[in-house]
Amino acid sequence: MTSRYTLGGDEHIFVEVSEEMSLEAFFKSLSMTNAVREAGISGIAEICPANASYQIKFDPDQIHPDDLMSELKRMEEHADKAESTLNTRVIEIPVYYQDPWTRETLMRFRERHQDPNATDIEYAARINDFRTVDEFIKAHSGSPWFVSMVGFVAGLPFLYQMVDRPRQIQVPKYLRPRTDTPRLTVGYGGCFSCIYSVRGAGGYQMFGITPMPIYDPAQQTSYLKDFMVFFKPGDIVKWKPINREEYDQMVADVEANKFKPRICDVVFDLDGFNKDVDGTNAKLLEGLNVN
Repeated sequence: MTSRYTLGGDEHIFVEVSEEMSLEAFFKSLSMTNAVREAGISGIAEICPANASYQIKFDPDQIHPDDLMSELKRMEEHADKAESTLNTRVIEIPVYYQDPWTRETLMRFRERHQDPNATDIEYAARINDFRTVDEFIKAHSGSPWFVSMVGFVAGLPFLYQMVDRPRQIQVPKYLRPRTDTPRLTVGYGGCFSCIYSVRGAGGYQMFGITPMPIYDPAQQTSYLKDFMVFFKPGDIVKWKPINREEYDQMVADVEANKFKPRICDVVFDLDGFNKDVDGTNAKLLEGLNVN
């Protein structure tokens, strides 16, 4: 896996680890950004990992771009030999699929959609050859998802489905972006699921909504008092379908600061995952199943 290095203006170096998203590309990007952070290179102002790439912001008055690029390429040799294990956490995220709020929103923007006569989730089910929406929801929520990037807007996670490629869900974005998306919408674009951390414009298909806040700049939410952003790259998510009654109760619990996300600590082994996808996923979810 050979990376492509380019300059982004006078203060950035962009490194594309792979043209395709894969867990191998993510691990290399994570290994590199961790190594750069630990190296404490003078002049580096910001390190931003992404799905299969990363970007470094630097001060050219402190370090020459050529010198920094040479150092990154040297560090990449060690990243290729990095460990394929990650200490992380599995998080259960409740989702109210086909909720009334995202449905009302998507119906206002049908002229921007590939199929004006269907809802987003109906369209996604059809083009992925599922017979019913319920079968699609079962596939979307049945396997864990890897948080490969947090960003675009504050706190928004991009999630990559942890199944072999023939089973991965693929759904294009809207033909033209919406000007509105409800906060905490569970969306889908390309091969990525996401959660919209704030209300705003968006182009991902809308499948449902979660009652669980993932971004709180005021840090009033009980589980966000230490840091305003909930997710970090490497987190593993398990969607849990819920109904309207469960959704309303969870919203009330959040407002009363009584809601506590279900989380368990795990060790993810990339080599083991590639050898046995379903077996690895089952083991990862054991902690949630017993709690």
